[in-house]
Amino acid sequence: MSSETDHLISELEKKFDKINQKTETHLEGLLWSKPITYWDYIQTDALLNLQTQRTILPDEMVFIMYHQVNELLFKMILWEIQQLCHTEKPETAFFTTKLDRISRYFDMLTTSFDIMGDGMEVEQYMKFRNTLTPASGFQSAQYRLIEFSSTDLINLIDYRFRATIDRNTPYEHALEHLYWQAAGKDHATGEKSFLILEFERKYKAQFLRHMEEYNTINVWQKFKQLPESDQKNPELIKAMRHYDHTVNITWVMGHLNAARKYIEGSGVGTGEATGGSDWKKYMHPKFQRRIFFPELWTEDELKNWGENC
Repeated sequence: MSSETDHLISELEKKFDKINQKTETHLEGLLWSKPITYWDYIQTDALLNLQTQRTILPDEMVFIMYHQVNELLFKMILWEIQQLCHTEKPETAFFTTKLDRISRYFDMLTTSFDIMGDGMEVEQYMKFRNTLTPASGFQSAQYRLIEFSSTDLINLIDYRFRATIDRNTPYEHALEHLYWQAAGKDHATGEKSFLILEFERKYKAQFLRHMEEYNTINVWQKFKQLPESDQKNPELIKAMRHYDHTVNITWVMGHLNAARKYIEGSGVGTGEATGGSDWKKYMHPKFQRRIFFPELWTEDELKNWGENC
């Protein structure tokens, strides 16, 4: 055997010795293992069989696949956020690399609405959307986890209740006053819709755990751990503002404009969202007042958030 092979076997022996395994057993296992293929590694067959239409309308497939792609990108974003936020004292270079990755994924999301916006016939959408009721994109749990992971919880609270909530507020009470709760409640009675009741039944426990986990280690808190000089670096501040603006204005407006085209522009139906939410007020940035990093924006920018969209 070559010296390189000797070295590899030595390293394998060290690896398996740490877990009380025999190197010979694992090497013998390689004799009977199948060569890896692209389709096995990517699980192509499983992935391509996850699209199940509820109607016979062809463009429903576009709608399904587009949202599945979104969820995959959400998972990629959460993967990077998890690494960043669970690093005890991230170096500035590491922080910047992760932030750039996260922003690029959201840039992809914000430029992708034409795929759905121009990729479906309005007539088809207005037919198959009724089979989706009461489901709604509102119910994307990963998107909520991204929000909890990005900023202090107070910045996700409905601005009407922020003065009554602080870090000592129980998480369950804070959850009841998040900005998106208003979209899932009857304005007259305050009762929760089926949309939000089912959403919370499925994810409430996970949300509460995530809110607590990221309370002091979210992206904003990690930024505040960087050296003071780096926190003032114009390029890093620009990157933070870009992420904030992309998620909370550009992405939201792309979604809103697509909804306007299909729900309002079709002239068909009542103009209501499938989940029954007041989608125009819920989705527009100037009503949400959701800003991840308010300290990085001027008073005038904060006052006019989303006004020029």
